[in-house]
Amino acid sequence: MDFLKDYTGKINKELEAIDLPNGPSNLYDPLRYFFKLGGKRIRPILTLLAAERFDKNAVNDSINAALAIEIFHNFSLVHDDIMDEAPVRRGQQTVHKKWNQSIAILSGDVMLVKAYEYLNSYSPEIAKQLIKIFSKTAVEVCEGQQMDMDFEKISKVTQEDYLKMITLKTSVLLGCALQMGAIVGGGDVQGQTDLYAYGLNMGIAFQIQDDLLDLYGDPKLVGKQVGGDVIANKNTLLMVIAKESANENQLKKLEKLSTETNIDRKIKGIIALFKTLKVQEKCQELMGDFYNKAEYYLNKIDVNDSESGLWLLTKQLQKRSY
Repeated sequence: MDFLKDYTGKINKELEAIDLPNGPSNLYDPLRYFFKLGGKRIRPILTLLAAERFDKNAVNDSINAALAIEIFHNFSLVHDDIMDEAPVRRGQQTVHKKWNQSIAILSGDVMLVKAYEYLNSYSPEIAKQLIKIFSKTAVEVCEGQQMDMDFEKISKVTQEDYLKMITLKTSVLLGCALQMGAIVGGGDVQGQTDLYAYGLNMGIAFQIQDDLLDLYGDPKLVGKQVGGDVIANKNTLLMVIAKESANENQLKKLEKLSTETNIDRKIKGIIALFKTLKVQEKCQELMGDFYNKAEYYLNKIDVNDSESGLWLLTKQLQKRSY
């Protein structure tokens, strides 16, 4: 994503420049550590691109809204890693592994407060609009995470339930990032609505892609253990589709594999069964449908402007391998 280097660099520079107190070190050092882990910075870049779409000079004005989005995203990752007992994030130790769970929880809480501070830096009229959509989104992300955890205790999850969960857990934040950029950039209500819908559909496709990469991606590129969802017996879209497609014998085999203690044997067995059921192809088809829907709404804003940042980003995300 070469064309995004300037945007990514701007976000990283601003994150590194955040003035955090020296102490307590166990509260603030995890924030410094997490901000330096890098990442694609897709969400804050969407905010910058959306603002720029309505006002070419609004990139600098939208940086605080972009930082709020990225800091909130990092807050959710720190807490998600605790709940998922994940050892690695972006190729490095997760905060709760490097320190401990209590420190990770508190550090994550500070991130959330910091996000609101950035939103309050705008004029009262703009801040009110930003905080309204941001707060609604923050609650929805928590709802999505709770659904995700609930699914771990349910043997059968429908595609409809799963898509609702990832809409809340992942997609609404992309929609929020875009709408906040549009607000700062002076976009009208229709423009904000179309950008939000674009982000919602792109976010669903993005998460389906993540599910695929978790099992079929290169661990060096993905930055985390391949097959982590399989090991944890998570009801990802791949598993949901597998269970819906499987016959009685295949369901029994899936059930047996879920209790397999040898990790390599478990992953290889699941991959083999998924291949028989054409799970990867079915997920890719569904992912393509949501990318097409995203392009429909983006076309209402940018009308096939292939050189615009949002179009370029969309095409890059469709081809990503990490």
